[in-house]
Amino acid sequence: MQSRFVAVGDRRLHARVAGDGAATVVFEAGLGMSGVYWGLVAPVIAQHARTVVYDRAGIAASDDGPRPRTLDRLADDLGALLDSFSGPFVLVGHSYGGPIVRLAASRRPDVHALVLVDPSDERFDEFFTPGTARRMAVAGPVTRILAATGVYRMAARMGSALPADQFARFRTENFGRRAARALHDEVRHFMPGLAALRSSPPDLGDRPLTIVSTGATDGTAPGLRAAHAASAAATPNGRHVVAEGSGHNVMLDRPDLLITEILAALPGPRTP
Repeated sequence: MQSRFVAVGDRRLHARVAGDGAATVVFEAGLGMSGVYWGLVAPVIAQHARTVVYDRAGIAASDDGPRPRTLDRLADDLGALLDSFSGPFVLVGHSYGGPIVRLAASRRPDVHALVLVDPSDERFDEFFTPGTARRMAVAGPVTRILAATGVYRMAARMGSALPADQFARFRTENFGRRAARALHDEVRHFMPGLAALRSSPPDLGDRPLTIVSTGATDGTAPGLRAAHAASAAATPNGRHVVAEGSGHNVMLDRPDLLITEILAALPGPRTP
């Protein structure tokens, strides 16, 4: 895997590039997370296609980006990254990475397909309640306090399924003070970003869209899963897949299923 920096104006985004093939698969992580999140999935996909796993502005080795870190700006950065590679592209987005890749894809014709992994979905009414607004308002400041005291690093155990070297990176890149600041900058625009999509949904045309939902049955999972099903049904070439036995982090809980779905989204013949 080759480490590479992509220029976006006077700053740089860090990416790790591997593999070769007729298509380029680009991985977008969730709120405040670095690309190492995809460590169980991307290496397998790299046997069939070029893979690009990158860190958004302010995360890991990428430079800080201009504030505010709105959904529109995050999609702009992804678009600038794509300009440095050749398509056709398959965009894979987890959680809030789902809206980012949808918005970026709607702006360019070289995106062949999208795979959304338990994505944030504006059809889910719970995202627009006063309770969610209160949680999002305190999420960033609380995370920064936890990071300053070192307590935030305890949450890194969610990545324990990763190989040891990647788990060490996962802990370092995603649970320190800088990572907490990036999450703070992004989460404060979570609800406005989804509200913008709700009022003006990105047009993906007839491109294949696969939405993979958690199989969890507690909390908000059933409601979000229903929103995913509705979004897939509203798309001409949409598919909805439930990752049984998985929580929100499908790439860590069910990498096998996710690998199958990404490979199915690739255009044309694949390397055996």
